Amino acid sequence: MPADTTDQAPRTSAPSTRDKILTTAGELFYAYGIRATSADRIIEQVGITKVTFYRHFRTKSDLVVAYLKQKAAGERAWIEYVHRQGDPVGSLRTLATDIGAASCSPGFRGCAFINAAAEFSDPDDPVRIVVDEHRRWMLGTFADIAAEAKMSEIDSTARQLMLLRDGAMVNGYLGTPSTVAETLGAAFAAIITTQR
Repeated sequence: MPADTTDQAPRTSAPSTRDKILTTAGELFYAYGIRATSADRIIEQVGITKVTFYRHFRTKSDLVVAYLKQKAAGERAWIEYVHRQGDPVGSLRTLATDIGAASCSPGFRGCAFINAAAEFSDPDDPVRIVVDEHRRWMLGTFADIAAEAKMSEIDSTARQLMLLRDGAMVNGYLGTPSTVAETLGAAFAAIITTQR
């Protein structure tokens, strides 16, 4: 039986080299664009050699895919957390509030997936495949919320909710972010109440 370690402080491990590359790349991709950020710039900023970089990511495309998968996992965890089963209007209000808060935050540059799609137009590119998978998942979540709200046109409602979400992400970046949450919440609620 192992010795009792309950009184010992938990050990925290330093981020791995792969995690450092992903974190740095993510910050640079989001701030400056994916195509504008070279592998050399990431290598220099992380402070590693090219050999080390390519040991973790064989190509820059592999790194971009890993970055977007990490972003997708984070966004899915957040949406699953705020999605209250049986309370579609409450779920949408919370989503609107959180989207408004995100779009008001310093350094906000819009949706990482929309940004990536704008840079990678080929639908068969691995980057676009990850973007499309995540957006299908999000659309499915909006369909689940529409079904909980007993909408007659679930697919249409889901697409409208998605369009509003996308618009809010752009509006927060280009418009007046202080009104995004309120406006998005009202638009979500209007769709639910008018289609019931």
